[in-house]
Amino acid sequence: MSGKVASLKPEDLQTRIDRSLDLLAACRLCPRQCGMNRLEGETGFCQTGRRAFLASYNLHHGEEDPLVGTHGSGTIFFAGCNLGCVFCQNYDISHFTRGAVEVTPDQLAQVMLHLQNQGAHNINFVTPTHVVPQILEALPMALSMGLAVPLVYNCGGYERLETLGLVDGIFDIYMPDAKFNDPDVAQRLCQAGDYPERARAAIAEMHRQVGDLVVDTNGVAIHGLLVRHLLLPDDLAGSEAWFRFLAQSISPSTYLNIMDQYRPCGKASSFPELQGGISFEQLDAALKLARDCGLSRLDQRKGLSARAFFKLFGH
Repeated sequence: MSGKVASLKPEDLQTRIDRSLDLLAACRLCPRQCGMNRLEGETGFCQTGRRAFLASYNLHHGEEDPLVGTHGSGTIFFAGCNLGCVFCQNYDISHFTRGAVEVTPDQLAQVMLHLQNQGAHNINFVTPTHVVPQILEALPMALSMGLAVPLVYNCGGYERLETLGLVDGIFDIYMPDAKFNDPDVAQRLCQAGDYPERARAAIAEMHRQVGDLVVDTNGVAIHGLLVRHLLLPDDLAGSEAWFRFLAQSISPSTYLNIMDQYRPCGKASSFPELQGGISFEQLDAALKLARDCGLSRLDQRKGLSARAFFKLFGH
C-alpha cells in the first residue's frame, strides 16, 4: 500500500507548497478568508499563525473500520479549527490552541514516520483545513524518510475549492463531515451560514479527485471518499437532505458513517435546541432513511445501534 503523493515530482510538490504559502499572506485558505498575514504570525478565526499547533497524535482504534484495520489509524490532531461548532466534542483543542505545541515541518514529518513505523495503516490529519500549507511543507522530508501509507484529510467539510485543488493528487482519502443542511442552523451553531453550499461543493470536488471508497483484500481503505454525518437533536443536521444529496449528486456507493454519539459539549448548554442526545430509535430510523434514499455502504460497526446489538447477541 502506498500514498499518491509519492508519485508527485519534487518540483510539483514544491509548487503546491509555494502556492499554499501564498494563501497565508492574507489568509484565504478556508471560506472565512480572514485576510490575516499568517506568515508574520497574525491569527484569525482558527487562532493559528505561521506554524501548526499539534494537540496530540496516536494510533487510533476508534475510527471507521476501513481506516483502523488491524493496527490503527495514525491520527494527528491539530489545535484550532476553521469551523468552531459550539457543541464540538473536542472543544478544548478546536476552540483553543493553548496547551498545544507549535511544530516545524521537520517535526511534523517525524510524527508521520513515527506513526507509520508503529504500524499505522494511514496518516490521518484531523482538522487539517487551516494548516494545509504546514502539512505540505512537511511532506518532502517525510517522503525522503520513507512515508508510504495513504494520507487522510479528516475535516469538518467547510472548505474552499482553491485549497482542495492544491492537495489534488496528494491526499488519498477524504473524510469530510456533512453537518448542517439549513444555513440558519449553521450560522447559529458555527457562525457559517454558507456551510451547506460550501460543504456540498467540497464533497463533490473530493469525490471528483478520489472517487468512491476503495479497500484492499483486508478491508483497509486505499483511496476514496468517506463521509461522516453526526445526528443532532431535533434533526438540526438535516439528515434526509444530506442522504439524498450523497445518493443523487455524489454516488449511491458513497461510504457513509451515520454517527449517534452526540452529547452536549462545549457551549451546547447555552443552546436549548442542543440539549439531550440521540436515541437508539433515532439512529435506527436514520439508517433506514439512508437506505431508502439509495445509500447502501453504511459503516456497520458504528451504524449498529446498541438495541440491535442486544437483539443479535442476546444480551
